[in-house]
Amino acid sequence: MRAWLADTAYGAGWTVVRYLPDSMAKVGFQTIADVATHRGGGSLERLRANLSRVVPDASDSELDALTKAAMRSYLRYWNETFRLPRWSPDEVVRRMVVHSEDRIWEYRARGNGLIAVLGHFGNWDHCGAWAATVGLPLTTVAERLRPESLFDRFVAYRESLGMEVIPLTGGPNVADTLRRRLEADGFVCLLADRDLTASGIEVQLLGESARFPAGPALLAARTGATLMPTLSYYDRDRTHIEFLPEIVVPTSGSLRERVQQATQRWADIVGQAARDHPSDWHMLQRIWSDDLVAAR
Repeated sequence: MRAWLADTAYGAGWTVVRYLPDSMAKVGFQTIADVATHRGGGSLERLRANLSRVVPDASDSELDALTKAAMRSYLRYWNETFRLPRWSPDEVVRRMVVHSEDRIWEYRARGNGLIAVLGHFGNWDHCGAWAATVGLPLTTVAERLRPESLFDRFVAYRESLGMEVIPLTGGPNVADTLRRRLEADGFVCLLADRDLTASGIEVQLLGESARFPAGPALLAARTGATLMPTLSYYDRDRTHIEFLPEIVVPTSGSLRERVQQATQRWADIVGQAARDHPSDWHMLQRIWSDDLVAAR
């Protein structure tokens, strides 16, 4: 029943919310965020606990205000998710502020494939839609959801924005498919600030142990593709995308050591991004090792 309700709710979002006036949708989703913050609950408490690690010196009232702002940012993402399919290409571009755009074209010109690695900041779907709109069709990976109809909705949504979507499980081998795309000079975008497979790399995130996916660095090491950290965050009514200097995978040491070093560099970037844009880090899950152990 819960799975059916989720599928129905998301279906209603893409059917109804996309047609609401901007101002009405914005106020509605801010209200939902504020009600969720007031009611509390497991996800809200997890968000607050994660933010307490990002801003350890914050007072209780400051942390409460930051948690409220973060929930508003998170619900803004969902509002835009339901509305993005209606945006024209011009609107997709107009609503995006791009930093260091020359960097992505420079890396693409190398002809060795490009991996953009992102965290759950801002609106990563808008980033993908922008890339496809400006002539950078991309391949990404999606966590398989239940029920299957809900997963199909998300795949159709991202495909409508110009992305090729590969299921994390239950489909073709993900690593082999991504490797083939990169060897053909493809553009792969991966969310990689939480480990979905329990086989991630141990890193230090803001001074504490966490596990991050090994996939982006491993793909770069095996294919020679450029590994480009990419950030997204909000500022007023615009989404920002920032292309950072590449993470160079070391050429000496074992494969595991090389991947670990590159993944640690990515974790350092995520930690700094969380400090710079804490309200736009949509992390409502446990990611630090101590929290994962405590939950077992």
